[in-house]
Amino acid sequence: MAELKSKNLTWHEGQVTRDSREAQLGQRGCTIWLTGLSGSGKSTIAVAAEKALNDRGKLTYILDGDNIRHGLNSNLGFSPEDRSENIRRIGEVAKLFTDAGVIVFTSFISPYRTDRDRVREIMGEGDFLEVYVAASLETCEGRDVKGLYAKARKGEIPEFTGISAPYEEPEAPELVVDTNGRSVEESVAQLVEHLEKKGYLSA
Repeated sequence: MAELKSKNLTWHEGQVTRDSREAQLGQRGCTIWLTGLSGSGKSTIAVAAEKALNDRGKLTYILDGDNIRHGLNSNLGFSPEDRSENIRRIGEVAKLFTDAGVIVFTSFISPYRTDRDRVREIMGEGDFLEVYVAASLETCEGRDVKGLYAKARKGEIPEFTGISAPYEEPEAPELVVDTNGRSVEESVAQLVEHLEKKGYLSA
């Protein structure tokens, strides 16, 4: 947890509990942390999974990497320090959504294992589901409609994950979704099935 600059702060509790919010929603709030290389399918899976759950009457929200950098984290670059701060801020936002009973999807490369573990640590038991969206570098480059990998290989994009910056694979994720040769529908079905089995989608 980041050190507070102000010491005169008190956490205020409301009269509405998380349990009551979840009972009203008919679901358990959680953060589904999709991590993987650029082009692995994180955002695509998040969008499709959110639609599938919304169709079932579930309350969901997506925190997308590019979208967040347009606003909340617009002052951050892609140095290791800025990447870590990017993930820290998102973790805090995701924690608030989870406490509200929302099923929140995060779609971030989040390349450093320690940063992802730090988010897990601030969450309650079972609130953080690390989902490794696995795809080979070859597969990701083949899906690269923006041409980012080509620019990175030419040195036009510094510190690009998988090319000039490292990606540390999860060691013990709650779920691995291998998108090599698998359709979006199959990936979403695997994710939704996991949520059903773990009791996040109560009636």
